[in-house]
Amino acid sequence: MANILLTGASRGIGAAALHALTAAGHHVIGQSTAGGDGLIAADFAQPHAADALWAAARDRAGGRIDVLVNNAGVFEGADLADAAAFDTAWTRSLAINLQSAADLCRHAVLHFQATGPGRIINIASRAGHRGDSPAHWHYAAAKGGMLALTKTIARGYARDGILAFAITPGFTMTGMAEDYLASRGGDKLLADIPLGKVADPEEVAEAIRWLASEAPASLTGATLDINGASYVR
Repeated sequence: MANILLTGASRGIGAAALHALTAAGHHVIGQSTAGGDGLIAADFAQPHAADALWAAARDRAGGRIDVLVNNAGVFEGADLADAAAFDTAWTRSLAINLQSAADLCRHAVLHFQATGPGRIINIASRAGHRGDSPAHWHYAAAKGGMLALTKTIARGYARDGILAFAITPGFTMTGMAEDYLASRGGDKLLADIPLGKVADPEEVAEAIRWLASEAPASLTGATLDINGASYVR
């Protein structure tokens, strides 16, 4: 059984991962912005929220965290013509989608160096490879940064027994899926996915479960694409 810190655990991929990891026998310490239902509250738009979360999670885990899963994220559009909204979107997106993950990765690396081997799983996005819509420059940039962060950790700390993996989902069937499909043209979006369907959160959760405990060490640095072949490398 591993002690696993999972961010963004209240809905979508995070909620599915919480279920899959718990069902596999792991002790999962979950985070959400508001907290509740056993989750630790942490608003990653606020400075140092990740630092406080790490300390609280480590205490709840009895001093030892084995796996970090950075899943929390926000997907909000920005009007290119509105300078104030553009600046706000970039600041908020980078804080939540990238800086908080980097802060938690820093804590995890130092913790694993002091206490023994561990694993980091960063949930990035297909957008980090191929970009996103004109309203989501910031999201694609943050997710691309998360991929670079993962590779850097994998290369820099493998000899310490610290493994790092990334998962890049495409569109995933979560809470507002029908509205999102409609806003993106629905059938046109699906036509861009050779599999003909968007991923289920449970599919991404299964990849998280596998990486957390079963993936071989030599896979460190790898990115798993879960997008129905809508983007292949």
